[in-house]
Amino acid sequence: MLAAYGLPAFPLALLGLPLNVYLPAFWGDVMGLGLTTVGAILLATRLLDGVTDPLVGWLSDRTRTGLGRRRPWIAAAVPIAAPAVWLLFVPPTGAGAWHFFLCASLVYLGWTMVNVPYSAWGAELSPDYNERTRITSWREAATIAGIVASAVVPAVVSGGIAADLRALAMTMLALSVPAFVALFTLVPEPVAPAGRPVRRSLRAFLAPLRRNRPFLRLLAAWIVNGIANGLPAALFLLIATHLLDAEAQSGLLLLVYFVAGVAAVPFWGWLARRTSKHRAWCASMLWAGAVFAFVPLLGPGDWPIFLVICVLTGASLGADLALPPAMQADVIDLDHAESGQPRAGLFFAAWSMAQKGGNALAVGVGLPLLEALGFRTGPEGVAGLGALVGLYAVTPIALKLVAVALMWRFPLDRSAQAAIRARLERRG
Repeated sequence: MLAAYGLPAFPLALLGLPLNVYLPAFWGDVMGLGLTTVGAILLATRLLDGVTDPLVGWLSDRTRTGLGRRRPWIAAAVPIAAPAVWLLFVPPTGAGAWHFFLCASLVYLGWTMVNVPYSAWGAELSPDYNERTRITSWREAATIAGIVASAVVPAVVSGGIAADLRALAMTMLALSVPAFVALFTLVPEPVAPAGRPVRRSLRAFLAPLRRNRPFLRLLAAWIVNGIANGLPAALFLLIATHLLDAEAQSGLLLLVYFVAGVAAVPFWGWLARRTSKHRAWCASMLWAGAVFAFVPLLGPGDWPIFLVICVLTGASLGADLALPPAMQADVIDLDHAESGQPRAGLFFAAWSMAQKGGNALAVGVGLPLLEALGFRTGPEGVAGLGALVGLYAVTPIALKLVAVALMWRFPLDRSAQAAIRARLERRG
């Protein structure tokens, strides 16, 4: 059952690397929009998510059908997202900024309609503190495996960025059908609470988010860490090409980074069981920051050293993906105990919005800022390389330290979550 639940994360993750790494370069360079325009459009699409994410979460929690609360939303996303993915990755000749904006907006809308109910479904599968880590570990291990596959496909195709994106779109669309069939048929959806949902406005429904202090703390750390991860992702190809003079090795560097993330997931699960989820996550962020400190020492031809850095920082990726969503499920229990209403969809909508917002800030602010700080490439050489290295490595270290400071004394540990579950069991 856990494997069937995690399976859809694999094709969904095939979108992650192209959206954050390949598409900015493709639309900015090949399609001629420019990095600043691409960054602004991607930031605008994420602002739309500020409306759609909480709306989908609110509606998903209130849905009552014979198929359940979560399945109908995931099924409805397919006809929206599938054509948009193809037109975004394989645009017609002459496609411009409006085409990019419309297709990207539809892709993110479809992503919301899948990811928010899908994540809420996982949080509802088990009330156990450690079992939730296992559930999210299966899902996020499949996510990392999908990201690894998105790095392998271009290496196999080797036909340039346009051919790579076409192959990725075809692979993702083909694998989505069997993955979602397995999810719908093999994974039970917990029964919704009896009776009709309480009739409340969306504004009143959002109020618990502001009152739930552990949730706000976790959300803030997730946004900060998301920016810290999004900046290196957006600038990776520039680092490989202009700092390391290793454009030909960029596929290998990405591959080992994500393989290390997959391999490290069991370790972070073990460490979370021995200590706590939030302390294990903090340890992973401190580890990544310490390793990133060596990047400014590198120069042309140092890609073998950078390969080691990719392995070591990739190891922390498994914790970034598996542990915070497991803590989110615990935060949802706290809200359920205090309000009497199960609102997993609402909380995971805010979670999804924060994740996309962090990535959007990294791209929408990072790329224009890089140009504003003087980074330029041309026949005469590269200017502003220090700004590139600073945004790629130094800024993420500072951001991860902020996230650690937010999470180090996080109040919902194993004993606190057990007390919350006891309250819920006495009530129900």
